[in-house]
Amino acid sequence: MSRVFVDTSAILALLVATDAAHPAAKRVFARLAAREAALLTTSYVLVETYALLGHRLGIEAVRGFREQFAPLLEVIWIGQDLHDRALDTLLERGSRRLSLVDVTSFLVIGEQEIEEVFAFDRHFENEGFRLVRAG
Repeated sequence: MSRVFVDTSAILALLVATDAAHPAAKRVFARLAAREAALLTTSYVLVETYALLGHRLGIEAVRGFREQFAPLLEVIWIGQDLHDRALDTLLERGSRRLSLVDVTSFLVIGEQEIEEVFAFDRHFENEGFRLVRAG
C-alpha cells in the first residue's frame, strides 16, 4: 500500500467547491481511494486546516471535516523535538514564503520516507517531492 502525505492545500481544494483546484482535488482523491493509499498528515496541518475552514466557511465546516474527513487520515503528532528542528530549519532558510507548517511537513515526509504528496502548494514540488497528479 502506498503512503501519501496530505497537505492543507489539498484538503481545502477538496472541501471548498469554489477553490480553483477543486475539480483536480476530487480526481486525485478518487485515484487515491481506488489505490487504497494510506493518507498521512501532521497535527500542524490539521490545526492549519481547522483554522482556515473556520475562517472561510464557519464552524460547521470544521465539524464536518472532523467527523467525515479527518478519520481517513493517519496523524503524526508533532512533539517538541520535531517542532524545534523545523523552527531551526525555517530560521536557517530565512524564507518569507515558507511556514513552520510547511517545514514541519517536509521533515516528516523525509523521515517517514513518504514518496508522494497530495498538495497544491508548489513548495512541496520545489523541495523535490513528487505530487500526486489529477490526470
